[in-house]
Amino acid sequence: MYGITDFSAFCAAILLFLALPGPGTFALLTSTGKGGFRAGAAATLGVIVGDQVLLWLAVAGVAALLAAHPLAFKAVQYAGAAYLAWIGLRLLFSRGDGSASAEFANFGIEPRDDARQAFFITLLNPKAIVFYMAFFPLFIDPATHRGLPTFAAMATTIAVITAVYCLLLCAFANAVAAQVRAHRTAAHWLERLAGVFLIGFGIRLVRD
Repeated sequence: MYGITDFSAFCAAILLFLALPGPGTFALLTSTGKGGFRAGAAATLGVIVGDQVLLWLAVAGVAALLAAHPLAFKAVQYAGAAYLAWIGLRLLFSRGDGSASAEFANFGIEPRDDARQAFFITLLNPKAIVFYMAFFPLFIDPATHRGLPTFAAMATTIAVITAVYCLLLCAFANAVAAQVRAHRTAAHWLERLAGVFLIGFGIRLVRD
């Protein structure tokens, strides 16, 4: 199919990758918890757009450029880590009144903020570029590869699977959040927990 070898395995690998908790996952859950399914859907759009940018940068060979210039890679890596840690700290030390940060406050009122937040969280993970650079060759058939159409088919498949998975995750999180919102103390501690995870992801980006 369009030069993709073992398409079913390709889809399964994408699902497995999505199931691994990452910064984007917690951005979705936080958005949904604050602003409901609409906010989570907006964040899903941000994740997909950011993912597509990284995907096509990998196709263009940006990963090779970063690998050849370690300092440039480190600069992007530290920028991503600092951004995640900053958001995490705002959540961790929030007063529980919804004023943790401009990005995480009033979710659901401005859905574009959720999309923007998730977009930058996804975009500022340089390892995703390297992942795609290593991931694509595993499922490309050299004999039937069609060049750009093959990459376009792979990119579209990733976007569709990501949309379905993330929207289902948001729907589930929204159902749970309805119960959580009834208990402000629990919601406050979940917000802090999300902050801890985001700080952890930032530290992991720097240390790995």
